[in-house]
Amino acid sequence: MDVKLLSGALGAEISGISLNNINKEIFNTVNELLLEHKVIFFRDQNITPEEQIRFAKFFGPIEEHAYVKGREGYPEITRLIKGAEEKNQWGEGWHSDVSYNENPTKAVILKSVKIPPVGGDTVFSNMELAWETLDKEIKDIVEDKRAEHFSLGAGFFIDEYKYFESNGNDAEEYSNHHPIVRTHPETGKKILFVNWTYTKKIEGLEESESNEILSKIFEHQSRLDLTCRYTWSENNVAIWDNRSVIHYAIADFFPGRGLGHERIMDRIAVLGDRPY
Repeated sequence: MDVKLLSGALGAEISGISLNNINKEIFNTVNELLLEHKVIFFRDQNITPEEQIRFAKFFGPIEEHAYVKGREGYPEITRLIKGAEEKNQWGEGWHSDVSYNENPTKAVILKSVKIPPVGGDTVFSNMELAWETLDKEIKDIVEDKRAEHFSLGAGFFIDEYKYFESNGNDAEEYSNHHPIVRTHPETGKKILFVNWTYTKKIEGLEESESNEILSKIFEHQSRLDLTCRYTWSENNVAIWDNRSVIHYAIADFFPGRGLGHERIMDRIAVLGDRPY
């Protein structure tokens, strides 16, 4: 096994491990690498949908998306398609997956199916490091506070995306309140648990003060020295600890830029615990 660091902040590419026939011993190695590096990548992993599902179940129960229908025959897998004719791509903007749920996602296993010849990278930012490096003045304000995370409703995930289909849940947006600084249940580390896409309000503060502080936090979270950037190829698998990172899928391969390429990814999410 070889581990290649992708940045000083987080991220590693792992070689010498096959994800086709995972057993408990291999999973324990993978999980230790994930806890250490926050997001890990494996190239040349020609795994089947059944093998991806089996692997994901080692992390815990699989979570189906609140609004979006899964793949035909594989409801556990959400197929993410950006058509060659589309500009918008799912996952743009800094976010932690489904942070608006009562039990936000623990981990995501994402397999690349079709990758554009240029563009389509994903950027990850380390939220443990973000908390450590946050200005003390802001830390003192938010350390014991909670924030409200909004789901934004079914339309946010479907209306602007041609190839996404509703799972039948057309309910209005809902929200949950989580600690701004959560504790990692496996490592005990403190994590800055807010994000630009879904976090809208800090409890106990006037709206103007909340907006000002969140704006500063969001700017801090996107600092380049907290991030790593990954360039995909086909049959890659990424696993990220959704408790410890935020991420941003870059949509820089759309027709208006003279590129117009298709991108297809298969996503499985693992159910997490309620943040504390």
